[in-house]
Amino acid sequence: MDDRKRKGNKDSALNVRPGVTGGHDGLPNPIPRADGTRNVRNTPDTAAYITGILAGDRTVLARAITLIESNAPTHQEQAQAVLTALLPHKREAIRVGITGVPGAGKSTLIETLGCRLIGEGHKVAVMAIDPSSSLTRGSILGDKTRMEQLSREENAFIRPSPSGGALGGVARKTRETMLLFEAAGFDVILVETVGVGQSEITVRSLVDFFLLVQIAGAGDELQGIKRGVIELADAIVVNKADGRGRKPAQLACADYERALHYLQPVSQGWHPRALSVSALEDLGIADIWLMIREFRATTVDSGFFAERRREQNRQWLRDMVEERLRDIFYRHPEVTRLLPELEQSVLRDNLPVTSAAWSLLRAFEEHPDGESK
Repeated sequence: MDDRKRKGNKDSALNVRPGVTGGHDGLPNPIPRADGTRNVRNTPDTAAYITGILAGDRTVLARAITLIESNAPTHQEQAQAVLTALLPHKREAIRVGITGVPGAGKSTLIETLGCRLIGEGHKVAVMAIDPSSSLTRGSILGDKTRMEQLSREENAFIRPSPSGGALGGVARKTRETMLLFEAAGFDVILVETVGVGQSEITVRSLVDFFLLVQIAGAGDELQGIKRGVIELADAIVVNKADGRGRKPAQLACADYERALHYLQPVSQGWHPRALSVSALEDLGIADIWLMIREFRATTVDSGFFAERRREQNRQWLRDMVEERLRDIFYRHPEVTRLLPELEQSVLRDNLPVTSAAWSLLRAFEEHPDGESK
């Protein structure tokens, strides 16, 4: 066998980089604590997380994101301590949401845009919100393998985030991961979503600028997403404007431009626009970034940029309270005891749904300590 084929491409993002060895998660084992001691379980203490992230240590950053994504109570407690300490140090990045139907070329566009931005001196973080396997709850898109060139860049960081079937969890983890990226010095954060449903509305609530990627000639039956999502977009990009697709993309772009004039802008003071680009040939990609910069300057001057961030934080607070209350409610002993029987009564049409709900709420209220009286 040819030696080069046997060893593979040394520049490939699919190869493990030298020095990254250890446990099953590919991290050095063990990681030193902030006080110089070593933890045999390979878990940094809070101070080590903070120091590593502020220093731009990619390994510590990856572990901190894993900590945030964990649902274990002890991990969540430590994650909140890390985030609280990092808040004063975070750099305000521009957060861009990118959505579109599968096959629209979102990953290619993100890679081309990301490499261009890095060439201009930016640090780019990419979060790819994957659909999750209904069996394993794991990511099934594998965006990191599709952005091989970008993943090799020292100033890029790509993180797939499996939804696990719970968009509420995605929203919290995505927001908190963005805070880590900002503390680590990333000034551009790109959040990709697969573009097949409710996740677009969720991502819109997390970002400053929302970009909808379309293609010409796919037909409405394949782009049904656009009817609802187009109203959320700050811009529409018609991708694959190259070769035979150039003319159809330009015509589709003109159609979208006309349609946008009849829609209420989602961002105050900003009129959405449409562009035709080729991510494959890097045509028009620079115009996307110029447009995003213009958007930021316009909305910062008007005060809308800061107001949107405040509203997002306010909604984040309320969402977190609701999530926690829901968790407490369904873990309550009286609720878990009564729920199966009440569900069966509802399913047999022996009890109205509202009555069943009130019974559960009454049981919760009458036993605040979780004990039956």
